[in-house]
Amino acid sequence: MGTTDGRTRDGAADELEIRNVLARIAQGSDTGDLAAYGELFTEDARWDMPGVPVKNGREEIVAAGAARRAEGVTGPGSRTRHLISTIAVAVDGDRAVAESYWQFFTDTATTPTLRSMGAYRDTFLRTEHGWKLAERLITPG
Repeated sequence: MGTTDGRTRDGAADELEIRNVLARIAQGSDTGDLAAYGELFTEDARWDMPGVPVKNGREEIVAAGAARRAEGVTGPGSRTRHLISTIAVAVDGDRAVAESYWQFFTDTATTPTLRSMGAYRDTFLRTEHGWKLAERLITPG
C-alpha cells in the first residue's frame, strides 16, 4: 500500500494503531488525563451522539468530558467503564473508517450494570503525530 510521498505503509500496522487509539479513548474517558484524551482527536474533530448537542472540535470534546466528570457520570472514581468490541477497520491511504460496538457499564466495583450500548462509526485521519479520531457517529441500541 503506497502513500502520497511514495513510501510504503503496512495496513496491519495502521489497523493496530487505530485499534489502540479506540482503546485509549475509552480508557481515557474512564480513568485517564483529559489533556492526553484530547490529543487522540484531530483539532477539528466532530462528536455526534443523539440526544446531546454535537461537539465540534477537540476543545468542545474535552470540555464535555470534563463536564461528565464534574457530574460524576464518568472519569476517575465514577466506577464506570466503556468497552469497545467487534471492531472492523478499513484503511484507505491516510483515511480510515472503524465500525465497532460499545457498552457502557456503571457500578463496576460492586455489581457491574450495563447502562447503554450501541455502535460507533469513526473516521480517522493519519497526521504527522499518528492516527487521530476526526469524526465519531454514535448510534445507541
